[in-house]
Order: sequence, then C-alpha cells, then structure tokens
Amino acid sequence: MGAADPFQLFRILFEVVRGGGYDVDSPVAFMLDQCHNIEEKIVGQLRSVLNVQEMTARALLVDREALSAAQRENDVLAANAILMDAFYTDVRADLSAWRESRGLPADPIAAFQASGYQERIVAERVGGVQAGWGA
Repeated sequence: MGAADPFQLFRILFEVVRGGGYDVDSPVAFMLDQCHNIEEKIVGQLRSVLNVQEMTARALLVDREALSAAQRENDVLAANAILMDAFYTDVRADLSAWRESRGLPADPIAAFQASGYQERIVAERVGGVQAGWGA
C-alpha cells in the first residue's frame, strides 16, 4: 500500500480526511486488497497498515486553513509547500507511542517477527493443500 509512490497515498488520504472519511458518522469503509508476491503475506499486510497509519497522520497535519487561503489566492507554491511540510513530517515515533498507549506493540512488524508465528504456521502446513482460486 503506497510503497511505490508514498506521496500518492498521502494525497489520497488527505482527500479522505478533507472529505470527512474518518468522521465518526462517515459511511466510508476501508479495505486493504493485497497481493504479496515476494514478501510474506502477514508482514506485507502489517506494512500496508503501517503505511496507511503514517500517511493518515501526515494528512491530518496539513494546515487546511492555510491551504484554503493559498488556493483562494492561486498561490500554487504556497499550497505545495503546505502539503509538502505535512508529507515530510516524520510521524513514526508519535505513532509508536500511540500504539503503546493502547497496549499494542510500538513496532508491530518486529513484534510479529519475534513471535515466531510465521515459522510455526509454515512448519504446521508442510504437506498441506494450498487454498485459493484454482491454486
């Protein structure tokens, strides 16, 4: 999710925020549709969730009043600077603290890898039948 073009993901999530997609009464439903061909499926899904969290946090940092003013004044450079300031803000430490404050691992990928779950399910499924569409 957004690995090839993080700025595109940021812009999409900014529009979701701006359009009220995260509001309590929003009818927007979020879903990750993944196809991990190289990395392990669970770790890939975790990475996608972390990417969405990071870009959402950055989108929430956009000074929307200043952006609106720049747009009204047709000041493209100012509008771009406002978006870029939010996009380049490193929110990872804040997100780690936010997760920890809720009893979650600060680094979900490290916690998953340390759990041994991937190795356990691989070992348990040796000789099993692959599930999927015609697989």
